Amino acid sequence: MAKMINTKYGYVTPQEAEMDAHLDKWMKRRAKQHGAFSLEKNKEVQNEQIGNSSAKTQFNRQT
Repeated sequence: MAKMINTKYGYVTPQEAEMDAHLDKWMKRRAKQHGAFSLEKNKEVQNEQIGNSSAKTQFNRQT
């Protein structure tokens, strides 16, 4: 049996640990390309969500 390695996902084989590391790198790179870690973009999304919820509340109050 292969030697097990303790990772953040638990105990896995060396091949699984290598695949997980490769996948994590790919996911981080992909998220960076799409601005997932951009603070400015996150602020815009939060402001839009807050604006939409307050508009819904005002509409509900009028009806």
